[in-house]
Parts: sequence; structure tokens; C-alpha cells
Amino acid sequence: MKDDQGRRILLGRVTGAFGVRGEAKLESWTEPRNAIFRYQPWILRDAQGNERELRGVRGKESGKNLVAHFPDVADRDAVEAMRGTEIYVPRSALPPPQPGEFYWVDLEGLRVVNVEGVDFGTVSHLFSTGANDVLVARDGERERMIPFVQPQYVTGVDFEAGVVTVDWDPEF
Repeated sequence: MKDDQGRRILLGRVTGAFGVRGEAKLESWTEPRNAIFRYQPWILRDAQGNERELRGVRGKESGKNLVAHFPDVADRDAVEAMRGTEIYVPRSALPPPQPGEFYWVDLEGLRVVNVEGVDFGTVSHLFSTGANDVLVARDGERERMIPFVQPQYVTGVDFEAGVVTVDWDPEF
């Protein structure tokens, strides 16, 4: 598997202020959504690319919102200034995946080959469409979007060899 040193995973973002005491509404991509608070420290990155590390964030669910209290933020205006700030954690802050499972970030950079041995380049990224997840393989200018459906289209993931094998037409 690739070296996780310095790797980060985007877990959510600040969507606005909640109340007047400096609490923030969050969007979380963890499952369940309040699991975001288990993984710390947070690296907050604002729209200008400025980053800071933050520890001790507490939070809760409040109706349809996920609400966070940042240790160093005490008023609504400070939270509003954070709107859009992305929340990252070091890859090492996440628990190891269960056998047969993996984090998307761990697939990025692996070679992608089809069952006939045709090289599709490397995994650029993955995204969710709602219906299924999609693996994006990039080889120079060529980009292929392959449904991440196992074992129908993604037939194997071998971290030791650094290869994702797919059953996909090279012309598609």
C-alpha cells in the first residue's frame, strides 16, 4: 500500500453559523455523519488555501443539522467567515479498513488494467453518482469513467501490486 505520510482525507465542510454563540453547521461525508467528530485533528482549509490544525472540536446532531463547537471560535461572525472551509483529517487518523474494504484515497494512484491486460493509466479519483460510485482512470489526456461495481466491472484490487483490475472495454 502507498505511504500515508502527509495524506489527507476530505471529510466535510462548514456550511454556516448555527445560533449566536459561535457554533457552526457542518456538512459531513462520514457514515454516520456525526462520526466526523471521532477523527481529529482537523486541518481546516479556507477558500484562499490557508490551513490551520484544530483539536478538540465537539459536536452533535440537531434536527437536520450537524452542529460543531470550535474551541477557539466564540461568535457568529467568526463562524460566518469560515463558511465553505473544508475539513480534512490525516489519513492516519482513520481506522484501518476491514478486510475487503478500502478508502477511496487508498486507490488513488494505483494502475488500472483491464482483464485483457490493457493499461488504462492510474486512478485519478472516485466519485458517487447516487446510483453507484465511479472510478476515474486517467492515461495522459484520456479519461475513462468506470462504474465501481464489484465484481461486475471492478474485478480486483491488489494493493501489493498497486493494480486495480477492471472488466471494461478499452474503446469505451
